[in-house]
Amino acid sequence: MPIELKIDSRRARIKILEHNGTQYKVDIDNRIYDLDLVKVESDAYSILLNGQSVNMEMIQGEDLNHYKVNTINNYYEIEVIDAATRYRNASKSSLDSGSNVISTPMPGKIVKIPVKVGDQVEKGQTVIIVSAMKMESEYKSAVDGEVKCVHVAEGDAVEGNQPLIEIE
Repeated sequence: MPIELKIDSRRARIKILEHNGTQYKVDIDNRIYDLDLVKVESDAYSILLNGQSVNMEMIQGEDLNHYKVNTINNYYEIEVIDAATRYRNASKSSLDSGSNVISTPMPGKIVKIPVKVGDQVEKGQTVIIVSAMKMESEYKSAVDGEVKCVHVAEGDAVEGNQPLIEIE
């Protein structure tokens, strides 16, 4: 299963293809790399890539899934984007974005729709509940307005980024 990382403002998808001791074959954004990775201290690693040695310090950040990574020449802030992080970010960002279209970032199943077309909703009001990976997430309206369209019904399976509800 690929791992998604946010490295500063860039996103990267990483998949470990093979692993044998310290040897790794990884796919990073559809490019294959052979690495020799050794943990030398609790937060320090030595990586051999294409004959080049890179020493890296990886320090746990203040939040879960956040890290600060130092090499001799660079500093990076990294966030590991897992399913729980996607849902947290989607719920938070949809509320902050002012968007009038509610969608989910991951495939799932519609559990409950507590609103219907024509209902007046307030910013922050729950308008749909989606279950994915044994987790239920409430999606809230980012704006005050009227429910103009409900694209799904309770029990429907949905794809990631599929429009679910529109508020005008």
